[in-house]
Parts: sequence; C-alpha cells; structure tokens
Amino acid sequence: MTSAAAPPSPPARTVTLLVLGAVAAALAAALGSPMATAVIGLILFGILHNLLEIRYVVGRFPGVLGRPFLDLLVGLITGIVVCRLLVGVVGRPAQLAEVVLGYAILAVAAQRGLRGRRRHVAWGVIAVAAIASLSFPAYHFVVLTHLHNVVPLVFLWEWSRRIASRRWSRSFRAVQLLWVLVVPAVLLSGLLDGSLGTDPGIVRSVVGDGQSVLAASAPPGEAATVLGMRVLAVFAFMQTMHYVVWVALMPRVAPDASAAFESRAPWLTGPRLWAAGFVAAALFAVLFGLDFTQGKAVYAALASYHAYLELPVLLALLVGGAAARQATASPGGSGAGTQTGSGRAGTAPVGGGVGGGGAGQGLDLRPETAPAVALDPEVGP
Repeated sequence: MTSAAAPPSPPARTVTLLVLGAVAAALAAALGSPMATAVIGLILFGILHNLLEIRYVVGRFPGVLGRPFLDLLVGLITGIVVCRLLVGVVGRPAQLAEVVLGYAILAVAAQRGLRGRRRHVAWGVIAVAAIASLSFPAYHFVVLTHLHNVVPLVFLWEWSRRIASRRWSRSFRAVQLLWVLVVPAVLLSGLLDGSLGTDPGIVRSVVGDGQSVLAASAPPGEAATVLGMRVLAVFAFMQTMHYVVWVALMPRVAPDASAAFESRAPWLTGPRLWAAGFVAAALFAVLFGLDFTQGKAVYAALASYHAYLELPVLLALLVGGAAARQATASPGGSGAGTQTGSGRAGTAPVGGGVGGGGAGQGLDLRPETAPAVALDPEVGP
C-alpha cells in the first residue's frame, strides 16, 4: 500500500468540534455508569487501541524507534510482560522488577536521545522517581494507570503544530486541556456526585461487585470510599477519551503515520491490523467473561508493549520539544518540513538540534511524513 492511497485529513474545525462532542459523550457515560464504561470500553477497544497506537508511534517517529534500539526496547518490555504474568505467583518481587525495567527503559532512552545537561538532568529525575516508586510500588502502579490515559495530550499537542489557522490551533489545544485537566478536576471535586452512578450495572455478571475494578484505579485504601468512586469516574472518562484518540481520531487525521508504518511493515496493512484488533477483542471478551481477573492480568501483560514503547518518544517530545519548534524543515527533501498556509512548519523536527543518531551526539528525533499524502489545506502535512 502506498501513501497516495491515504485519505485526506479533515479540517481542523471539524476535528476540534468532533473531539468536543466526544468529551460530552464520554463524560455522560462515565457519570452514568463508570464501572460499565471502563469494562465495556476495555473489552471492545483495549487490544485494538494498542495496535493502532503502536502503528502511529512507530510510523511517525522512526528516528526514535529505529533498530537496533527498537530491538533493545522490545527485549526490556518483554521482561516487563513476564513480570506482569508472574505477579500472581511471586507477588511483590515481580512488581519491583517491573518498576526497575520501566525506569531502565527511560534511562537508555535518555542515553540515546539526549546529550549534555539534558541527559544528566533526565538521569537525575529518573533516579529520584525510581527510588520513590520502589519505596511505594502500590502508588506507582496507580499513578502509571492514570498517566497512561494522559499520554494522548502530548501526541495531540505535537500534531496540532500542523494546523495552519492560529484560531483553530488554539481551540484544538483548549479542547484537549478541557478533557485532560478540567473535566477530571470537576469530577474529583464532587460537584457531579449527584449524577454519579455507583452500581456495576450490566457488567455485574463479569466483575461481580466491582471491587477489583475500583482497586485498580483508586489510591491504596480508597477503593470503598467516595473518593474511590470519583477516581473511577475519572478513569472511565479518561480511558474512553484515550480510545477515542487512538481508534477514531489519529487514524483519520494522521494517515501519513499509517503509511510510514506500512512502509516498514508492508505485511501489516490497515485492514489486517483492524481485523487483528477485532479478532483479539472477541477472544478477550470470552476470556473476560470466564474470569475477569485473569483476563485483565493477561491483557495488562500484553498491553505493556504499547504502554512502554511510547516512553522514549514521550521523553523526546517533552525534553527536546522546545528546540524542536525552532526547526522548519527536515533534510532529504521528503516533504516532512512543508509549510502550512500560515507559514509555520507543518512538522518541525522533534528534538531538533540534537544531531545524528549516535549516543554521543543525541538522537535524530524528526517525525516522518509521507510526502504523497494529500491533506486538507487547513491542516498542513
């Protein structure tokens, strides 16, 4: 499949309004029945969003996730998968091993992708965070669960640099801040407690009283409290928006990333990827129905690949983002630096100024954009 077959991206105005509508729908669902929203969303879109997120990240940031670094990451993440599968057998040691491997991924990403003071500062922050996580592993996993649902904000913010209209660029970003910051704050404040459903509803036959679902999202010791229910509502809302971004939004507005991924893995075309996601969803639906706890454990293990594979990219975008915005084009004339109608660079190199791919110089973190993709004039390539 060639990139020329990719559909055009919709106008920024349309994308912004659709996301705003999704926020309203997700909030209504999370308030009405947060437990059912979280469980049904997981069954229907859990595996599918894993696959689509990996496709976007690998396709859009090949400079970060190139081989042999990608092979190293897959090896470390496979260790995390094994740890998650062994938690039920060995308990806390497996959790601590996952924490160590997770921070090891960040450390090697900083080694390869950063240089000078940024690298040393990153290592210092990673070391402090690792000590805190190893001291309080229960809090580590709860925080990790919620932070993962915030991850789309970073990628959406980076994507919004394509929007030519300053007005709609700001509007698009404002909507993202609305669902990532404002709505969760309102839910946690208790202002909407009167509309908050507390019954498992239609998923009772799957999760029983739902205590395992509450415990997975609530702070330790708070699962049976009002705060636990509020946090569950936040999780259900954020997870729903997480799925909206990866399943409905990014495949439509970033066809270039899909095309770039298929150029690296031509055997895994779009239809095959979606088919694999739906087949996996059907299999996991059966597994969840038979034993929700065991099914959740298997899903969490497999989901490690998409959750940890994005960490090097996040590090690059967050730590190298300021320098990246100063660049206006990528070398090679592949169209990655094509300007939009407003004169701003559509896809500025991410981590610009860090040089080539050597560990001593820093990693080339430029997003790849397929030049033949025809995007709407309002959203530059």
